[in-house]
Amino acid sequence: MSVPYVYDAGVLLAIDGNDRRMWAIHHLAVEEGRRLLVPSVVVGQAWRDPRRQVQLGRFLHSCEILPVGLELAKAAGILCGKAGAHDVVGATVVTVALACGAIVFTSDPEDIAQLSAASDAKPGLVIRRI
Repeated sequence: MSVPYVYDAGVLLAIDGNDRRMWAIHHLAVEEGRRLLVPSVVVGQAWRDPRRQVQLGRFLHSCEILPVGLELAKAAGILCGKAGAHDVVGATVVTVALACGAIVFTSDPEDIAQLSAASDAKPGLVIRRI
């Protein structure tokens, strides 16, 4: 069983910009049968114009979009409080990744690392810069 990936908005923006490296990472993950997780709030952070983001829309069909319900939202808010942060979307990414034992792909590894450290989870997250 392979380790899941959680994508942040930076990944979605890279895909939207046709970043070849991120496409290669994603295609390999699909071939390996990994779970590819995107919290729904991450989609909201990156989605702007469906007429221009057709490629991103197709990409999202190959991912598992996770709804952010009350308990996940509370956990992300608590994590923001612990970290002294305001990025609830990043905190949601970290919360999902910790719950699933996933690797986080992000354009902002410093913020993700700060949130991960504030969670006190052991072992910490594996974070990959895109």
